[in-house]
Amino acid sequence: MHISQNILTFALIVNSVLLIITILLQQREGGLSTVFGGEGAIYRQKRGLAKGLHYSTIFLVVVFVAISVLILFLK
Repeated sequence: MHISQNILTFALIVNSVLLIITILLQQREGGLSTVFGGEGAIYRQKRGLAKGLHYSTIFLVVVFVAISVLILFLK
């Protein structure tokens, strides 16, 4: 089990780096500026690269949680 924990830990580190990169590559969408009178950017849909980055971020978060739970159960 020691080897599998090392492999999962390495996979978690790689996944974390990829997750950070995909989050940093995403464009800002205004955040709370729309709440306080900013433009109505809520109704815009993601297209192209932004849509791919959005879905890859969701996928990487799911993988991150799955690997974390696996590591927890292997201890």
